[in-house]
Amino acid sequence: MDEYGSSFITIEDDEGNEFELEQLDTLEYSGGEYGLFLPADMSEDDPDYGYIILRIEPDEDGGEVFCSVDEEEELVAVYDRFMEQLFGDEDNDEGAEE
Repeated sequence: MDEYGSSFITIEDDEGNEFELEQLDTLEYSGGEYGLFLPADMSEDDPDYGYIILRIEPDEDGGEVFCSVDEEEELVAVYDRFMEQLFGDEDNDEGAEE
């Protein structure tokens, strides 16, 4: 993505509830594409507020389908990659100032 926080999607859960998510970043990992999101319609003070990682898969029409990541190991690995991608430069900058 070219711009941080520039894209929004609406997803629907199994119960038919719709949620708007702000897409912060995407990355490829182990042959798959993943998106990092934050809830756009939820207060930051809400205990459920936090990063959401979804796997992005193509549908039969060439569009995108957003799927939950159910495997704990995969989720942790992708989360670590996102944190490294988003905040890795900050760690390097701090070390350069010492």
